[in-house]
Amino acid sequence: MPINVNAKGILHKIRVKLYPNNLSTLEGTYTARTDNEACLTIEQVCAALKVRGGFTGNYNDLVKYVRQFFDEVAYQLCDGFAVNTGLFSVHLSIGGAFDSVSEPYDPKKNPIEFRFRTCPALRRLAELVEIEIVGLADTSGYIDEFTDIETGSMNETVTSGGIFNILGQKTKVVGDDPSIGVYFVSSENPENEVKVRTPLALNSAKKLIGVTPQLTEGLWKAAIKTQFNGSSNSFLKKPRIMISQFELNAVRGSS
Repeated sequence: MPINVNAKGILHKIRVKLYPNNLSTLEGTYTARTDNEACLTIEQVCAALKVRGGFTGNYNDLVKYVRQFFDEVAYQLCDGFAVNTGLFSVHLSIGGAFDSVSEPYDPKKNPIEFRFRTCPALRRLAELVEIEIVGLADTSGYIDEFTDIETGSMNETVTSGGIFNILGQKTKVVGDDPSIGVYFVSSENPENEVKVRTPLALNSAKKLIGVTPQLTEGLWKAAIKTQFNGSSNSFLKKPRIMISQFELNAVRGSS
């Protein structure tokens, strides 16, 4: 059954959690985000249409036809056409500006983007949604594991000049503050910080890979300073600092 039939008798309940508002452009103490952050695939949506939506055709054919539809949408967009799906429209946009009519197109200066606009039918669906606030979210990033590749140890040793893996939550190192980065902090003298060279080999929200700088022998803690707040479009006002709960014994590399 279509989701907009008998609208008064249908409610979609969405569970949300509140996050501290760290955005300078938005007033208020908290912002809300959906508690379910899963991104459904075409296969999963088609399966739901088959089980819940009453689709009586062949599931594999449905997946194939939907993929063919979106392939054709992409082709038409690249030919310069806008596409209106009824719920949202998509159109190709060329960014930047040109200094004169004779200036050649530069993909770096004038990148091509695809822009989406919601249609009235999709905006009206908001009337069917009930929001349930389930409390504050756990927003604290942390360092969980530090693996020293040269020795193979976990949360024990760090080798100067060697490669390391850091696993954790919200570890991605991004932002415009000059202090952001991965550091090693001396346990004996916390003011002694040694920054890891950038760019990192891997820089993601759950895993970092980099090269350990030269450290003096002794005990160190891994630290991350980042303005990452879970989105690639906005940063925290101030860097978040995460420091490992464990200490690492610094050793010299074999080379």
